[in-house]
Amino acid sequence: MERETILSVRDLDVKFNLRGRQLHAIRGVSLDLYKGESLAIVGESGSGKSVFVKTFMGLLDANGWIDGGSITYKGDDLTKFTTEKQWLKVRGREIAMVLQDPMTSLNPLKTIGAQIIEAIELHQDMHGEQARKEMLSILTDVGISEPERRARQYPHEFSGGMRQRVVIAIAVACRPQILICDEPTTALDVTIQAQILRLIRNLKEKYELTTVYITHDLGVVANVADRIAVMYAGDIIEIGLCEEVFYQPKHPYTWALLSSLPQMGVKGEPLYSIHGTPPNLFQEVKGDAFAPRNPKALKIDFEKRPPYFEVSPTHKARTWLLDPRAPKIDPPEAVIKLATEGVKGYD
Repeated sequence: MERETILSVRDLDVKFNLRGRQLHAIRGVSLDLYKGESLAIVGESGSGKSVFVKTFMGLLDANGWIDGGSITYKGDDLTKFTTEKQWLKVRGREIAMVLQDPMTSLNPLKTIGAQIIEAIELHQDMHGEQARKEMLSILTDVGISEPERRARQYPHEFSGGMRQRVVIAIAVACRPQILICDEPTTALDVTIQAQILRLIRNLKEKYELTTVYITHDLGVVANVADRIAVMYAGDIIEIGLCEEVFYQPKHPYTWALLSSLPQMGVKGEPLYSIHGTPPNLFQEVKGDAFAPRNPKALKIDFEKRPPYFEVSPTHKARTWLLDPRAPKIDPPEAVIKLATEGVKGYD
């Protein structure tokens, strides 16, 4: 079945000026986002996940810029947008974002109801009583009981989990096509995490959203993602259906990420951790960016950047291990165990 592409990124390069030096944050990334899917972008902190999705909304910091490539959405190349007026047609209205810290997204001086109504009036062209009814309906949709009373309260009167529900309500009130959730559960405890993920999944169905999750925790997305893109050093090094990335991973970095899942730990033994640090993106990355941290790296990994090798029509990875000439290297025990026993995520 042919999937409809809602947003298409091609050869995207993003750079930042930091103290007179250039940082190459996103290195030639290409990605198609399909209408109605749930895509998770995973990787360590600093891998470029948040920077990548911020380019969809024109939210790069002042010292950052798109140095090449295109982002096509509804016939427009978003990389060509130069004015705030152009971005306001997309930001919120077409593509909305839920950030990890709800307190930075909410105005402490305005009631919850007023903040949701503001989004409704701006993006749905509803006003007065109609906007108020829509606000109460959305509060109910995000699982906030007694919406009439809660709408009159201020952010500080809500718990962390409830504030995150409000931030999601504001995003949904814009009626976007794409909802980006940037580490939406990082600051919450595990039981609340599960509730928020379930909520986003339900809203995706009700409002026919395309959702993008940004996370460093593969376990979080086990039960919510249709596809997973693994990012490392500003590049997508593996992408495939959720079960392909979990049960047939091909890139050594994906192996390392999966091995470090808490669920893969053995009682009495230290948890696996990835040795070394990500490459310095102020300097040109030579070969496979993960090679210096990969104990089983091949000689060519240090010399030449690998192309994508297709594993299946829906799964590809940027690793020389998939070259027919490469020696056969088995994944770590934890990854083999995962393939046979499965993974416990948040359901």
